[in-house]
This record gives sequence, C-alpha cells and structure tokens, in this order.
Amino acid sequence: MFLATVPRTRAVSPAFRSFDGNFERFINEAFSTGTRNQTGIEQDDKQWTLSLDVPGVSREELNIGIEGTVVRIETRADAKRQYKAAYELPQEIDVTASAARLENGVLTLTLAKQVPVSRVTQLNIQ
Repeated sequence: MFLATVPRTRAVSPAFRSFDGNFERFINEAFSTGTRNQTGIEQDDKQWTLSLDVPGVSREELNIGIEGTVVRIETRADAKRQYKAAYELPQEIDVTASAARLENGVLTLTLAKQVPVSRVTQLNIQ
C-alpha cells in the first residue's frame, strides 16, 4: 500500500477514524486486482486447477497461451468485455495433458505438471 500510517492521539475524533477506515478500504479495493475477478488455485501431485470469474465472456472471445511456466489469459480485441491476466507457476506445464472449460462465467483451467526429466550424463573414468 502506498499510504503512510500516521500516529494517532486521543484527540482524534471517532468520525475521522471512520472516514480513514472507509478511505483505506476504498483505495485497497480500487487498486487490487483480486477483488474484481475472483481467482482460485488448487494443486495436487499431478496438476493445478485455476478458476477465474469471467462473466460475459464467450469461448470464442478468449485466448489462453502457455509458455513454460507462464499462463496468459486474455480476450480478443473485439470482445464486449476485456480481460487480461498472466500467472507464473513454480513448475513447467504439460500442455498436452492440460484442459480449459468455460461454464456459467467461470473459466476452469486444469494444468498438468511437467514431469522433470533428468539430463545427467555419465562420464567414464580413464
């Protein structure tokens, strides 16, 4: 948050405290992205499940791109509602085993975890 805290004294009126609390809540809601679009992420040993609220957006208007550990979700330029987000996950994503579903304004991405491949090469000792 970009607002600095101010030490309070007993002389401060309760009306000012109420105003300060309401103003701070307004600023937090206005500048945080999580309050407008609800996002939920769950994981297990094999996959992540990412759920996003995208009301008013159709399947044809959405583009989902996966590159390594990054998932990019955005609407096309001609869509009625604009949405753009990117998420970086801690492990590579297996695109062939991943899926996306849009149902009742909720986009659910099932992103399979890439199995790490060992690239160790044995050297012969001479």
